[in-house]
Order: sequence, then structure tokens, then C-alpha cells
Amino acid sequence: MNKKYYTIYLDYKRQIEQGEFPAGGKLPAKRETCFRYGVSPVTVATAMDMLISEGYVESRPKSGYYVCKMHPLTGKKLPPSAREHLPEPEVKGEEEFSAWLKTVRKVMADRGGELFTRSPKEGCAVLRNAISDYLYRYRGMNAAPHRIIIGSGAEQLYESVVKILGRDKIFGVEDPCYQQITAVYGAEGVTLCPLTMGKEGITTSALNHQNFHVLHVTPFHSYPTGITATVGKRREYLAWAKAHNAYIVEDDFDSEFFMPGHPIETLYATDGGARVIYVNTFSKSLSASMRMGYMILPESLLSAYQTALGSYSCTVPVLEQYALAEFLNSGNFERHLNRKRRKLARSNKEE
Repeated sequence: MNKKYYTIYLDYKRQIEQGEFPAGGKLPAKRETCFRYGVSPVTVATAMDMLISEGYVESRPKSGYYVCKMHPLTGKKLPPSAREHLPEPEVKGEEEFSAWLKTVRKVMADRGGELFTRSPKEGCAVLRNAISDYLYRYRGMNAAPHRIIIGSGAEQLYESVVKILGRDKIFGVEDPCYQQITAVYGAEGVTLCPLTMGKEGITTSALNHQNFHVLHVTPFHSYPTGITATVGKRREYLAWAKAHNAYIVEDDFDSEFFMPGHPIETLYATDGGARVIYVNTFSKSLSASMRMGYMILPESLLSAYQTALGSYSCTVPVLEQYALAEFLNSGNFERHLNRKRRKLARSNKEE
């Protein structure tokens, strides 16, 4: 696969963030970029479409590409040491559905009696390590395994968020949003504050002039609007969290299917995980029957997690955790995503 477009995207993104291309400034002409990178105009257009979709640049007819105005970056990146692996127990045992079955058989043969042990409340170390590696390898996210909590789907993770942060908090949610978000929070007794959506995400007026303590957002492909928050809007969310010493719940359920194949940077990655609770599941990427997800907590909330949920048991079966870990570690998951993206791309072209 030609990845030159992604190199161009990363180079221009870095130069924009470092101020080498100032806000309002014009990017090099398409012909100049083609010559510099030795690529075709189609490749350059693909890179520019990615920058446009994230809100870094805008296209002006018969003029070229210009840098958008953005909020300054907030937060810090996690140091490499944050990815040190949790110790795993010693092994004591000796089309997609097919690959999953082979994985399950392999795990049953390899792990033996381990599959009959009780899972730690946070989830098995082998899966938390595998998710950490996957996120770093595929998403560029530094997610320390000890901050990853396994749960049985998004709804259960939403409930956990409420228990950690407290029912006395008012949760700001996108309006409109995925109905299960409001249903679960409502069932937990949380007061909700609907925040009007604009073309780039939650409107600045709603963000700055309504009373709420926690912000729940779906920055990529929000349902049902389909809106992807621009980079400027995502930084606005982070600026709000910093100004109010608050937390953001980042619901990232659909991001593996960003076209042409590289997901946008998460709020968690931009912020370094300081004020963002990252939530994702495998229901969309693997199967709706796969009731397994995870959240990544800021270091500052680990103590609150132990207090609120320290006596709870992990609800995901150990066999499924080990099978998913093997599926991630073997590269099968990424190959599966690539196949689904190619199929989606073909479907979009046919439309």
C-alpha cells in the first residue's frame, strides 16, 4: 500500500503545530509538494483531505490550501516509561470467524488451567498489555497497562465512569448523541446537560456558557450526526477541561474506520491522558456479540477507581480475554481492520 500520503500528512501536521506554517498562511502548492515528495497529485490530495477532515487546513477554490486557526496544545505526552508492561503469569499449559476460532483453539491449547483462574478486577494482564501495545503500534497512544480497565461493553464502562466521578456531577453530552449514553447516565441518576452540536462539534457557546462538570464527547464520527470534531474544536474541549480542572470522557467507538486508513489523533493522545478518560470497545470493529471494551483512566483517577470499584469483579470471561489478547498480538486484528476498511472503501466508491 502506498503510504506516501501519510508521510506528507504527518510532515505538514507537525509543521503546522510547530508554527512553521502560521495560522492563515498558505501551504506549498500541490505541484511543489508533488515534486518534493516524488508523488502524484492524487497522493497529495489524499494527504490534504486528511488535514482538512481534522481541521488543520482549508481548501480555497483556485487558490490552494491554507492553515486554519487553532487552540494551542494542552497537556503533556506520557514518557516512554509509562508503557512498562505488567507482569504476566507463567504459561502452564502446553474469512474472520475462522481466524477467531483458530485463535480460541490456540489459546485453549496453550493456556490450559490459566483459563479457569479468576480474572483480576481490572482485567487480565495479558489483555491489558496487548491493548497497550496495539494502541501504541497502531494509534500512537502511550497507554500504560496499569491504567487500562477491561469491561463488558460501553454501557458498563459508562456506569463505571459515573461510580468513579460521582453521581453529583452534571454530565455535558452532545445534542443529539447516541441514545444509550443518555439512557445509561439517566439510569445511574446523573443530571445531564445537552450541548448543541455545530458543524465542527459542540458549539463554543454551549461549551462556555452552560453548567456541567464532566464532558462526554465522541470526537470522531459522532452518532447520529456523523460529525467529526476538527482539531481546533478538540483543543477547545481540552482547554475547557484544563480551565475547569475537569475530566472528558472520550467515546472512540468508530475511529478504527477512519478513511483512508489512519485514525485521527485522540483527545487522550493530545492531552497525554491527564484529563481524558478514553473509552473504546470491540463491538464495532470485531462483532456486536463481542461484549468487551476498555477504558484508560488518568493517573489521578486510579485511587478513585479503587475506592469506587475495588470490590467489583471483572465481568468478561477469562477465555475471551486471552483469545482477544492473542488476536491482537498476532496481528490478526489489524489485518481484519484492513480488510474491513478496503470493503468500506469499495462500498463508498460504488455509492
